Amino acid sequence: MDDIDRQILGILATDGRASFSHIGRVVGLSTNAAASRVRRLESDGVILGYRAVLADAAEVDVPVTSIEAFVDIRLREGVDSERFLDWAGGDPAVLDAVHVTGLFDYLLRIRVSGTADLDRFLRRVKSEGGAGGSQTRIALRPRD
Repeated sequence: MDDIDRQILGILATDGRASFSHIGRVVGLSTNAAASRVRRLESDGVILGYRAVLADAAEVDVPVTSIEAFVDIRLREGVDSERFLDWAGGDPAVLDAVHVTGLFDYLLRIRVSGTADLDRFLRRVKSEGGAGGSQTRIALRPRD
């Protein structure tokens, strides 16, 4: 998986109905090349499917199929902040990343498909993103 694949995943995580031509324009590929990349990501099991995201699943009595969490990140010694932000911006699970004060360096807001996906994300942020430590809080419900 390269940076273009990560950009494509970011686009599809935001808009699962994005056209191949739109994806290609954003990442600098032809429509056919973008379609080929998406199909490869699907066949490799990176993209497992597409779904509708509802405004408030509780109101329409639909079971929750994703987890939103807040992850405090402390970078390893010597890890460049800009490198970390570039990594976070390319990871499809990351919805927002902010630099913060206190014991941690960054606060990430993420959305994952379940606890196994959360575990994969936490491993990824340490192995690829440069995190030396983290603390995770799972969002139980939105503000009323």
